Amino acid sequence: MLYSGVPKQERAHRIQHALRVVGISEKARAHPNQLSGGQQQRVAIARALVNRPSLLLADEPTGNLDSSTSEEIMGFLQLLNRDEGITLVMVTHEHDIAAYASRAIHMKDGLILSDECS
Repeated sequence: MLYSGVPKQERAHRIQHALRVVGISEKARAHPNQLSGGQQQRVAIARALVNRPSLLLADEPTGNLDSSTSEEIMGFLQLLNRDEGITLVMVTHEHDIAAYASRAIHMKDGLILSDECS
């Protein structure tokens, strides 16, 4: 935001809003080693949200998380899609995580095996 010329006060407002959206506004001053894996993942999402994207690319967004935290993150990403209108393109090897998608394109060795909408 600094390099885009966003004024300081607007940057602070966007940061607070993004942290509120991902549910960790109370962790604004925490260092990475003070955050859980799920909280760190939320910070990564918040960092992307401050630039107000229309498209969010996620590569294995739940890769290092336990199943409960994975469900939490996926529910949150669905809310971003539904409430904020952000398109999410996600890559995952986990079938249960892929089940959250409204459209799933299955690939193997660079070839499309199926393209399914739910």
